[in-house]
Amino acid sequence: MTTVAEPDEILAPVPPRRLIVSVYGLYARERGGALSVSSLVRLLGGLGVDGQAVRSAVSRLKRRGLLEPQKVGGAAGYRLSPALADVLAEGDERIFSRRRAGAGEGWLLVAFSVPESARDQRHQLRSLLIRLGLGTVAPGLWVAPAHLEAEVSHALDRAGLRGYTELFRSRHVAGRPLRETVASWWDLDALAGQYSAFVARQEPVLHAWRDADGEPEQAFADFVTLVTVWRRLPYLDPGLPLEALPESWVGDRAEELFGDLRARLAGPAREHVSTVLDP
Repeated sequence: MTTVAEPDEILAPVPPRRLIVSVYGLYARERGGALSVSSLVRLLGGLGVDGQAVRSAVSRLKRRGLLEPQKVGGAAGYRLSPALADVLAEGDERIFSRRRAGAGEGWLLVAFSVPESARDQRHQLRSLLIRLGLGTVAPGLWVAPAHLEAEVSHALDRAGLRGYTELFRSRHVAGRPLRETVASWWDLDALAGQYSAFVARQEPVLHAWRDADGEPEQAFADFVTLVTVWRRLPYLDPGLPLEALPESWVGDRAEELFGDLRARLAGPAREHVSTVLDP
């Protein structure tokens, strides 16, 4: 069974480095992938992050090979590395256009065998499959909704791990009831806790915006936080069929809440970004 982090992570303050990655994903790519440090400081200031914290987070992202130095209008700045650009592009569909599978669509099975001499690759492969949200059927056998075949295949190729794996399409034809089976592949109780924490954090934001119109800068702060907090959930739940999930699945409410807030905040948030980046 694939384990899920504690809900406290959803409720905790968001680290500046994660906010910066979201800002790059949402706004830098349409501007050639680069932002000046001064612009980042101004934007993140609206999220309560001071300039020194922004610069420290950018330095850490640079050391990890996720950002690369580049002048922006003659000022110091950073552009997305190809690696981070690929990850963000891959994440767009999961985050903003996630597809929920139907029970009759079948499953993708990933079988792998890694020799003891390649122990590091075994760890890398397991980490990749966990990041993509696959469940575990048995040691060396992982499962996902079938519509993720192209994404999983591309990720294995990009990581240089395809040679250790075999991919199969399958249908669940016999055994325990589907809900019971899926609950043995994914930790659905922990996943429900993550969704519930997201709802608890974001419902007050939606109520506040329903009660009164806010300023574009506040919309930007709320939208970037929303996307950053939501980002991991579509990977923990890779679009599992509703028929395979518990009744009154809280993930439905969380997904609806994300969509409502996105529709309300994305426009005014972009207005604020334009005032900072395109004065």
